[in-house]
Amino acid sequence: MTALLLLALAGAPAHAADWPFWGRTPSRNMVASEKVVPISFDPGKFVPGTETVDMATTKGVKWVAKLGSQTYGNPTVSDGRVFVGTNNALARRAGFTGDYSVALALSEADGSVLWQMTVPKLGSGKVNDWDWLGLTSSLAIVDDIAYVVTSRGEIAALDVNGLRNGNQGYQDESAYMSKGGLPAPELLPDVDADILWLFDMPEELGVFTHNASSNSTLIVGDRLYVATSNGVDWSHIDIPSPFAPALIALDRHTGALIGEEAVGISERLLHANWSSPLYVPKKGKSPATLVFGAGDAFMYGFDPVPGVDATGLHVLNERWRMDCNPPTYWKDEAGNPRKYTSYDGPSETIATPVFADGMVFFAIGQDPEHGPGVGRLQAVVPWAKGETKPVWTFDGIGRSISTVAVSDGLVYAADYEGRVYCVDEKTGVLQWKVDTKAHIWGSPMVAGDYVMIGDEDGVFHVLSTGRTLNEVAAISLSAPIYSTPVLANGVLYVATQTHLYAIDGK
Repeated sequence: MTALLLLALAGAPAHAADWPFWGRTPSRNMVASEKVVPISFDPGKFVPGTETVDMATTKGVKWVAKLGSQTYGNPTVSDGRVFVGTNNALARRAGFTGDYSVALALSEADGSVLWQMTVPKLGSGKVNDWDWLGLTSSLAIVDDIAYVVTSRGEIAALDVNGLRNGNQGYQDESAYMSKGGLPAPELLPDVDADILWLFDMPEELGVFTHNASSNSTLIVGDRLYVATSNGVDWSHIDIPSPFAPALIALDRHTGALIGEEAVGISERLLHANWSSPLYVPKKGKSPATLVFGAGDAFMYGFDPVPGVDATGLHVLNERWRMDCNPPTYWKDEAGNPRKYTSYDGPSETIATPVFADGMVFFAIGQDPEHGPGVGRLQAVVPWAKGETKPVWTFDGIGRSISTVAVSDGLVYAADYEGRVYCVDEKTGVLQWKVDTKAHIWGSPMVAGDYVMIGDEDGVFHVLSTGRTLNEVAAISLSAPIYSTPVLANGVLYVATQTHLYAIDGK
């Protein structure tokens, strides 16, 4: 579809802002702070015989950066840099061709590469580190440090300046890159990442990552919270590490382990712990809460401050839990258990829960490899105690791996089958839905008066916010869109599998 250049000025311009985390803030709500929104653009055409976009054929596009061949991680933006994970299909780093995961730091001004982290594969195959999948974690940036979960199941702290200001902290970057079997290379200050510290979850905690380390870090003060992606083995039946934690806390300055959940989540896994944690701040006498959608199909509320249990283990103490599935997803009418992967069976939470207006909102779903099935969108009060129940549920949605966006009393959600929904924030009553007719992996993002989302056919959809459906634009890009758009400092970033588009509408 050919797109015309349109620029929406939705209200008065707001103060420009970065987008430094998955979800922009620890509330994880995909809502931009800015009101000047480019709602349509022309992505242009490729130079014949290449994968380079001819900028003369674009409209409203500031720059385009070539990524790898697969990109699932969401871009983040901080202090003049854009960070994104991908694979090594482009092989920018001399001496490193083939299957590696890559974290890129780009210039916010022109999309040029500032540095890259080159991550070797684990070597154990698809069950732990899927071939050519790349780095799926969104980088989180605080105090000139970028935190990321690598495809090897490590948590890494990186200097946002790369090696240009010297090699800080961890000194073994060369040996790290050679874990893929190549000789240790000479470090290139204008190319390579500067690792400050590494925490290896498989080595330190016995974690068995399933397919990918598919989550992003949460940073609150001096603590860093991470889901471990611990999961089942290739059979999808056995759990190799049933006693490994599903959620941990580290000191973000040193990478030291300071707490872990110890409520037995990994013993009850359906598939894997792929959801990212959420922080809910204190409200009156209600304490701050760490919310986590776990791989055992329960939503949990934990005390974010680690305590010490009777055995001396530093733990994240459980405050509440909620079954994310209704009884009919667990058992049929005759009382027989439903198979996990069956259309009518139970799901876990892969999407990140979102906090807004005193409630937590989330959808349930499964690995897209399992196909479509029944889903559920629901809201829960995050300051509960013990076993709790949702405030409302909407069962008219299919399985979803998409994080919701909440704005002006409405919740915007999407399911894997390609439908986008708008429901009332207080009641869960459906206001409208639209079928994009293509699978959706990414999440809706609200900016100004618009909802934006991409689909597997590479179409970028722009819808009006509000209780009445209004389809504003549908822009065809060159490749599937599996990530979520972000708006930072007046520029809209849309990542396809192969390219990152920076759109300013000018």
